[in-house]
Amino acid sequence: MKTTLVRIASLIFSSVAVLTAAAWQDAPAVSAAAPLVYVAEVDSIIHPVSAEYMIGTMDLADRNGAALVVFILRTPGGLVDSTRAIVSHMIAAKTPVAVFVAPAGARAASAGFLLTIAADIDAMAPGTHIGAAHPVTGSGEKMDETMAKKAAEDVAAYARTLAGRRHRNATLAAAAVMESRAFTEAEAIGASPPLIDLVVADVPELLKKLDGRTVSRFDGSTVALRTNRARLVPVTMSLRQQVLSAIAHPNVAYLLLSLGTLGLTIELWTPGAVLPGVAGGLCLLLAFFALQMLPVNFAGLLLILFGLLLLALEIKVTSYGLLTVGGLAGLVLGSMILIDSPIPELQLSLRVVLPVVLGFAGIAVFLVRLGVASQQQPAITGAAGMIGEVGRAMTDIGPELPGRVATHGEIWQATSDESIVAGARVRVTRVDGLQVAVRRD
Repeated sequence: MKTTLVRIASLIFSSVAVLTAAAWQDAPAVSAAAPLVYVAEVDSIIHPVSAEYMIGTMDLADRNGAALVVFILRTPGGLVDSTRAIVSHMIAAKTPVAVFVAPAGARAASAGFLLTIAADIDAMAPGTHIGAAHPVTGSGEKMDETMAKKAAEDVAAYARTLAGRRHRNATLAAAAVMESRAFTEAEAIGASPPLIDLVVADVPELLKKLDGRTVSRFDGSTVALRTNRARLVPVTMSLRQQVLSAIAHPNVAYLLLSLGTLGLTIELWTPGAVLPGVAGGLCLLLAFFALQMLPVNFAGLLLILFGLLLLALEIKVTSYGLLTVGGLAGLVLGSMILIDSPIPELQLSLRVVLPVVLGFAGIAVFLVRLGVASQQQPAITGAAGMIGEVGRAMTDIGPELPGRVATHGEIWQATSDESIVAGARVRVTRVDGLQVAVRRD
């Protein structure tokens, strides 16, 4: 009996040991079968908000031990400072980073070009293009020839460094900056050496071609990618980032600036209304946040504010419409030069500017008409309100004989330049202190 129990215990122990060993052997296989790949879509101007989003995605991938981060990129460009921050994080990230310009018809211009060549893997979808990375000033002011050359040389050297470390075509990378050259996916992959690594249709095809590929990191180390049957985890912007990214657009910033100024103006016209002032202040703060991320021409901004000031003064100053005309001219001219950028996505649209200018013109004309109409109304209070009032003489009144009249519900001392008998109907022509002058009506 004792021997039987020992045999049963040995059998159970052996079974547990076999199952445990099998589990340990299978664990790496499961992990290897399901590598983690984070996918983030960047469809915006490159600015501090999109930089925060991309950097946060790379940090998340590093913390969770992902095999790869894929950025699906579509951008007209953006700020050099934000671009450098993103690139620096790409270089330092533990997780390899792939930039995929997609879908067909998309582009990665200017700052997007630098992000593409800085990535561990850069890929393009058919029908896309990259390039045209010549720098422009972020303040909207025109650079002189020397400063423009310095800025272009600086960015060109940066592009050559990134391309050289990634074993890509440094000559074409510099040409994209110095000569504003752009490249289709066929030109980029066909160059010698190429500017990009792959031309693929979508993310699944990208991961399929990257599986087993050895990638050189910026520091010279190599990583073998495992993307077979990868588990894709989409990463989206937080609500805060979505809101801030949405307002960092020239047309939205312009609308916020216009609404904010209008709200504060209404608050000044009607003190104590509160709501216009609060809403106007919030709109202006959001507008200034957006404008600090855009290539703003401060002369345009001052022209807009000056135009709005002239429209506001039209309410108080009689100018026979000259202030309104000047205000509208300031608004139109300031709006047209507010954003100074060769990139269409960074320029104000006339479909936004014209309705705003016409709206302000309509408001100004409406208020001016109300002011003119109120000035034409006869006075109904005070001494001026007594002029023209009809009454009745209570006593005889003459040039040398003051008397009394009943008018406006009151009894007044009265004088007249003509003789008026008691009971006659009279009309007030003048008010002298507590005495009125009347005539027969």
